[in-house]
Amino acid sequence: MKLELFVKSKRKEHKLSQPELAFRAHVGLRFIRDLEQGKKTLRMDKVNLVLNYFGYELGAVDKNIINLDTLELVKYDSN
Repeated sequence: MKLELFVKSKRKEHKLSQPELAFRAHVGLRFIRDLEQGKKTLRMDKVNLVLNYFGYELGAVDKNIINLDTLELVKYDSN
């Protein structure tokens, strides 16, 4: 799941507005809006503040994943 979709879904799951999440995660409202809109350049420390609020953190992910619907290995194509 893309980061912006993950954060937005967690925010809605916790019934928080963007301003409420910004306040609780100790980041600015503009940062939350940029994050949820998929801005490509964000400070990792601030992303972690938001993720930590929900009990998560940034980490390396294997781009070769298993499609849970078909149980097939999906290879990442960088082209």
